[in-house]
Amino acid sequence: MLEGYDRGWRQDLRDGETPYYVNVSPGSYTFRLRGANSLGVWNKEGISLKVIVHAPWYMTWWAYVLYGLILLGGVFTVDRFQRKRLVGREREKTQQRELKQAREIEKAYKELKSTQSQLIQSEKMASLGELTAGIAHEIQNPLNFVNNFSEVNSEMIDELLAERSKVKGERDEDLEKVILNDIKQNLQKINHHGQRASGIVKGMLEHSRTSDGKKEPTDINALADEYLRLAYHGLRAKDKSFNADFKTVFDEKLPIVQVIPQDIGRVLLNLINNAFYAVNKKAKEDIEGYKPEVHVTTKTTPLHGGVGGGSPSIQIIVSDNGSGIPENIKDKIFQPFFTTKPTGQGTGLGLSLSYDIVKAHGGELRVESKEGEGTSFIIQIPIV
Repeated sequence: MLEGYDRGWRQDLRDGETPYYVNVSPGSYTFRLRGANSLGVWNKEGISLKVIVHAPWYMTWWAYVLYGLILLGGVFTVDRFQRKRLVGREREKTQQRELKQAREIEKAYKELKSTQSQLIQSEKMASLGELTAGIAHEIQNPLNFVNNFSEVNSEMIDELLAERSKVKGERDEDLEKVILNDIKQNLQKINHHGQRASGIVKGMLEHSRTSDGKKEPTDINALADEYLRLAYHGLRAKDKSFNADFKTVFDEKLPIVQVIPQDIGRVLLNLINNAFYAVNKKAKEDIEGYKPEVHVTTKTTPLHGGVGGGSPSIQIIVSDNGSGIPENIKDKIFQPFFTTKPTGQGTGLGLSLSYDIVKAHGGELRVESKEGEGTSFIIQIPIV
C-alpha cells in the first residue's frame, strides 16, 4: 500500500510482480509492505519506505513566479503598445488641428493685413481730402493776384500802344517809360505769385504721393507753417461757421533736419486738425468769453528731456485751449482704432499712425493735457 495514494491494502502480490503507481501527484508518501506465511498469517510490522515525489520544473514555485513575471511583462508590453498607438493617434489629430488652426490664423492674418492697409489708405485719403480743401483756398489767393496783374498789364499795354500810335511830337516818352516800368513790376509780381501757386501744388503732390522712405533736409518751420494754414482753410471749406485764432512761435535758429517730409506733414496735419476740432467743439458750447486758439511752436531741446547728456533734437508743439483729454482715456489715444470722435468722423488711426511715424524717425510723440483747459502734443525728432 502507498499511503496517500491507495485507499487500502493491495492483496496477493505474486512473486516477481512489480507494483506500478501512475499519475502520482508530487508530495510525500509512505510505501508499506507486509507479508504472510503459508498458513496465511500476516506479520504485524512489515516494512515501510518513505517516498517523495518531486514536481517537474515547470510546476515548481519559481516556475510559477516566472510565469507571473512573463504574464506581467506581456500585459505591460501590450499596454505600452496600446498607449503608444493611442498617443500617436492623438498626436496626429493634434497636429492636424494645429495645422488647421495655423492655416486659419494665416488666413485671418492676411485678411487683417489687407484690412489694415485699406484703413491706413483710407486715413491717408481722408487727410488728403482735408488738405485739398485748404490747398484750393491757398492756391486761389496767388491766382487772384496773377489774374488781376494780368488784366492791369493788358490795360497798360493798350495804353502804351495808344501812346506809341501818336505822332512823334505828341508822344510822351516819360509816360511810356513809366508804363513799361509798371508792366515789368507787374510781371515780376505775376511770376512771384505763379511760383507760389506752383509751390502749393508741389506740396500737395508731395503729400499725396506714396512715401519712398527717403529722408530729406527739411525746414520744419516752413513745413509747420504751411500745414497749419492748409488745415485751417480746409476746415473752413467744410464748415463756414468754423473760426479760430492760430499763432506760430517759431525758433528762427531751428536747424534743418533729415526727415521724410510727406510723413511728418501727415503727422502735423493730423495733430493740427485735432486741435482745431477740439477748439471748435468747445466753441459750440457757447462758453462766455471763450476764444478758440491753436498754437504751433518749434524749438531746440534735448531728446527725451535729457539734462546735459540728452541728444539734441527739435521740438514741435501743437497746443489748443479746448476741453482737454480725460485722464481715464489719456493712455488709450495712441492705440489703433481708438477715437473720441462720433461715428463716421474718425477712423481711430490718425494718432496711431502719427505715433508710428515719429517713432520711425527715432523720436517720440507724447501728450500733455488738463481736462477743461486744453491739450498739447509734443513731437521730438533727433537732429542728425
